[in-house]
Amino acid sequence: MERQELLAALRAAPPRERIITALDTGDQESALALAARLGPDAPMVKVGLELFSAAGPAVVAALQARGQRVFLDLKYNDIPNTVASAARIAARLGVAMVTMHAGCGRAAMTAAAEALATAETPDGRPRPALLAVTVLTSLGQDDLDETGPGPDSVLDRVQRLARLAWQNGCDGLVCSAADLPSLRAALGPEPLAVTPGIRPAGAETQDQKRVATPAGAMRDGADFLVVGRPITRAQDPARAHAEIVAQLEV
Repeated sequence: MERQELLAALRAAPPRERIITALDTGDQESALALAARLGPDAPMVKVGLELFSAAGPAVVAALQARGQRVFLDLKYNDIPNTVASAARIAARLGVAMVTMHAGCGRAAMTAAAEALATAETPDGRPRPALLAVTVLTSLGQDDLDETGPGPDSVLDRVQRLARLAWQNGCDGLVCSAADLPSLRAALGPEPLAVTPGIRPAGAETQDQKRVATPAGAMRDGADFLVVGRPITRAQDPARAHAEIVAQLEV
């Protein structure tokens, strides 16, 4: 599937499918129990490093058997051949989206994009969207100063990596809502934007440093929102999810 066709299909999803609930659990049983509590009105879920390390592809298949679509957030960060091979395997799993670090560089992003363009998918499903992670939402300027190769503001690095990712075949970006207005100004409306670090008004930020409310992130150009603890640690996860959806529908 061509990039523009894939992006149009993803953006046609209703608000309840724009919320990606992060199933950040340490075992498959807990993840499936949480998915059951979310119910059918929360069909998009994230499988990240913790859960995938514990349960592997089996948990992806189990969630899909329940009717859920999977955002596989493993943030590949390796040489081009390895990243391309991993992306191809993710396509065979039938996931909706897959992530890699833009810091892998031009060759790795191009290799992953080319691998997905020709990858086999189960049951004729669309290929996964390839999303480049710019700067993690847990990092602030102090962290960047400490780990960066030179003086570079968070916004400068985000824009530079985002432009590189889009030019080299990625379908979109994983980025903070705080960076969205400048990214949309620089790159326009085309790249898909998946935004973590989402916190309903009044919620604690926990380990996130650059956060936004659901409605604010969508207003600034997000297409999908990744929400974890505000939903998964709620007394009623399905209700918490529905309340966020209601904010988007308004």
